[in-house]
Amino acid sequence: MTSVSSAVLGGSTQHGATVPRRATRRVLPGFNITLGFTVFYLSLIVLIPLSALLFKTFTLTWPQFWEAVTAPRVVASYKLTFGASFIAACVNAVFGLLVAWVLVRYSFPGKKIVDALVDLPFALPTAVAGISLTALLAGNGWIGQYLEPHGIQLAFNPNGVVIALIFIGLPFVVRTVQPVLEDAEKELEEAAMCLGATRLQTFTRVILPSIGPALLTGFAMAFARAIGEYGSVIFIAGNMPMVSEITPLIIIGKLEQYDYAGATAVASVMLGISFILLLVINGLQTWQRKRSGASS
Repeated sequence: MTSVSSAVLGGSTQHGATVPRRATRRVLPGFNITLGFTVFYLSLIVLIPLSALLFKTFTLTWPQFWEAVTAPRVVASYKLTFGASFIAACVNAVFGLLVAWVLVRYSFPGKKIVDALVDLPFALPTAVAGISLTALLAGNGWIGQYLEPHGIQLAFNPNGVVIALIFIGLPFVVRTVQPVLEDAEKELEEAAMCLGATRLQTFTRVILPSIGPALLTGFAMAFARAIGEYGSVIFIAGNMPMVSEITPLIIIGKLEQYDYAGATAVASVMLGISFILLLVINGLQTWQRKRSGASS
């Protein structure tokens, strides 16, 4: 019995004969099968649609492509879409961090309700969000009727676009930063304050380096979500050409006119700019992680 137990547990018998160890069973199949399925799934969901977008764009000659993507109306939509998305992502980075901080560091009545309300833009259909914001901020809305007499107009102009994008992007920052704040060591903050650091120094030198990558990730997700937003914006934007018309609406208009090549040309420009911006943000995240590792 002893020799059998040693053979099973130790992989050898008392006579020196080795017994092959039992291969570790994995929950998922082997690497080749898993990698093949992953590549197939990504190709089916991501690469093939993007390839179709580019192939359709290639049916245009270079002068036709340039004319389609640099029309004054299209350029104005680029400025509004990317500018409003960037402003909304910056606002969400600040206030999303503040909301995450309050939810993690403080206890108050109704905390679970507030925590659940953060996810409301995820569950709410975008068209419903747009209609709700319009009903609130329009000139005859609950809030807009008190602001418009003072010259403050928040609906049917670029201000409404920014507000709608802030609404749909806030959860991305909160839910990205919140777990990092929960895992952060409060002892480091207490040690910094005991050594005479001010609140600003504690935040910038202790807290911010640890949550910086997560905050940039939330910013990138909110920014990417805002660039492609359509449903919540068209109701509150007013959709006035050269003023409050977003690029997704330009694409929809070209599709309705059966200008598929023009629509894919504008979409490919948005895709390229989005990729460049996300690569820049990912580079900043990598630099932030290396800097944090070097300083620690």
